[in-house]
Amino acid sequence: MPPALQTIRKRRDFVAANAGVRVAKPGFVLLTHPNALDVSRVGVTVTKKIGNAVQRNRMKRRLRALARETLPEAGLDRHDHVLIGRAGGVERDFRQMRAELLDALERARRGRGDPPRRPGPGAGRRSASGDARLRSDR
Repeated sequence: MPPALQTIRKRRDFVAANAGVRVAKPGFVLLTHPNALDVSRVGVTVTKKIGNAVQRNRMKRRLRALARETLPEAGLDRHDHVLIGRAGGVERDFRQMRAELLDALERARRGRGDPPRRPGPGAGRRSASGDARLRSDR
């Protein structure tokens, strides 16, 4: 029987996982990052963009079930795995999500993650001239 997964609980471990391999799928994003422990760990997060608390909790339950079912055998050894819920994940077929997770794990194992995300519009700080222009338009 494969070893049980430990749960990631500290924010710094979630942030560290963001420096690893990122694989985006329609229902979730998988982040994998090597850890210095002898075990693999899993963390689940869902942002408020997904919906109300009921929808977010449902999504987290689905992702946890997916991780419990898949990661002990197919997960990367001595890695942290973070599953980030996406908007379409609540309605998505569970079997399809399982197949997508297996594909994402295989891509992560080969180091073939998605390219780093580009900042979207409005990201970062505004310039001083931009702030002045906004104030003068009022």
